[in-house]
Amino acid sequence: EVQLVESGGGLVQPGGSLRLSCAASGFTFTSYYMSWVRQAPGKGLEWVSAINSGGGSTSYADSVKGRFTISRDNAKNTLYLQMNSLKPEDTAVYVCAARRIGFASYAYWGQGTQVTVSS
Repeated sequence: EVQLVESGGGLVQPGGSLRLSCAASGFTFTSYYMSWVRQAPGKGLEWVSAINSGGGSTSYADSVKGRFTISRDNAKNTLYLQMNSLKPEDTAVYVCAARRIGFASYAYWGQGTQVTVSS
């Protein structure tokens, strides 16, 4: 059974930090690009960041560039998102997603973890 399980969300003050994790199982993790997407209340899905299968190439949305860092540990089948200098507009459900190398669409999605940035 394929699973993507996010953790690490919570309530944090503006300017604070959180580290999200996404534990993957049931598929060959190293054959997939991984991404983080988010959905703020009342808004659509927003792509946040992506990382290639080996972890050597990353990309970020302009809204998070310089504040968020995506990484992966292929030995642990785990994806991470380090979020620093958090802003209220970062409040959203954060979801990890897997896209198989050579394919255009995401194959697997997690359930998400809530991040709330508020004083």
